[in-house]
Amino acid sequence: MEDLKTILIELEERLFQPDVRSSSTELSKLISDDFIEVNASGLRFGKVNVLERLPTEIAPEITARDYELRMLGLDCAQLLYQAEVLKNEQLSPTYSHRCSIWRRSSSGQWQMIYHQGTTCTPL
Repeated sequence: MEDLKTILIELEERLFQPDVRSSSTELSKLISDDFIEVNASGLRFGKVNVLERLPTEIAPEITARDYELRMLGLDCAQLLYQAEVLKNEQLSPTYSHRCSIWRRSSSGQWQMIYHQGTTCTPL
């Protein structure tokens, strides 16, 4: 399970990288067609919206820690962690508890199917 945890952390952190966030092609590889995101404000987005929005944004600096992996099935896993996010226009970071659900396709590729971040006090 530690190997899978390492793989999913690497995939998760690829989504933090400006070159990946600015590429619809790279995002499409990491995000499933049935992807759902619920942001800190409670708004819900699908893959199409994410592919339209992320490439146009200036990528924030994201630092993550305290990863926890939970298996939800043979080919489905939940990654929980804490994040510190510093956006370009902000002077101080925001903090959140985050949850991503990853599913392995029949080809063996892991893709994110769900993501949620909940704002919290500084970590």
